[in-house]
Amino acid sequence: MDWAYFLQQLINGLTLGAIYGLIAIGYTMVYGIIGMINFAHGEIYMLGAFHSLITFLICQAAGISGILPLTLLLMLFVSMVLTSIYGWGVERVAYRPLRGSFRLAALISAIGMSIFLQNFVQISQGARVKPMQPLVEGGITLMESANFDVQLSYMQIVIIVLTFVLMVVFSLLIAKTSLGRAQRACEQDRTMAGLLGVNVDRTISTTFVMGAALASVAGMMVTLYYGVIDFYIGFLAGVKAFTAAVLGGIGSLPGAMLGGLLIGLIEAFWSGYLTIEYKDVATFGILVLVLIFRPWGLLGKPEVEKV
Repeated sequence: MDWAYFLQQLINGLTLGAIYGLIAIGYTMVYGIIGMINFAHGEIYMLGAFHSLITFLICQAAGISGILPLTLLLMLFVSMVLTSIYGWGVERVAYRPLRGSFRLAALISAIGMSIFLQNFVQISQGARVKPMQPLVEGGITLMESANFDVQLSYMQIVIIVLTFVLMVVFSLLIAKTSLGRAQRACEQDRTMAGLLGVNVDRTISTTFVMGAALASVAGMMVTLYYGVIDFYIGFLAGVKAFTAAVLGGIGSLPGAMLGGLLIGLIEAFWSGYLTIEYKDVATFGILVLVLIFRPWGLLGKPEVEKV
């Protein structure tokens, strides 16, 4: 066994899994509060990627793209702000009017919003793929062998470290702040939380905004890492991030990140050692097995319904 090749696939899998994990946190936060899946979340991630690319093109036209730290900060800030606005809009348009309706209505509304956002970007930005020149280049050679050199790029380091930092920050935010207490109260009983003074509408909107901000970071990281995006990238990434949230335990932030890392590793190792055509089959096949034997996920808790 070539350990250098194994280590390279491990690095690739962790990088991809970190991106899936960031998107999956948005799914699990929304589900934890309103008990529904935001199927437009993949398109929110896609919008974050386009916002970062458009911001870079504006910086390039303004002649400041050569100042790399400033350009990256502007890309991150603009992408998070604009994408958060879209996340807030999805909650106001697709979810809030149907909150008291039957559960299937909000699901259909979210799918419709997903299709709308896809076609909106396709019409406004065109259907062709959008390339982007590499901004963060170079890396570290971790291991050299006769057949293979293990490379850890600076972009991979940024993705993994930034994901870990955001995971810690959002976990502390939910566990230690008044907003986090309001979110946990709404998760347990929205009616009682409202009676006790929690602004339920604002708490739910803030949760959508937070999830959209994380998705925008993932979109920017994908734009910088792969250097090419299109209007359809949100669909498959959204499905896999949803799978990660279910795999780790829907409603659990650490579970969402764990599920994302596992799916990234499965894809990387399956593509590296077997056949790349069936990597998605392997991912969803393992999900099926987990749902059969542990339907509440790896870190989730089984729900006990009180009668």
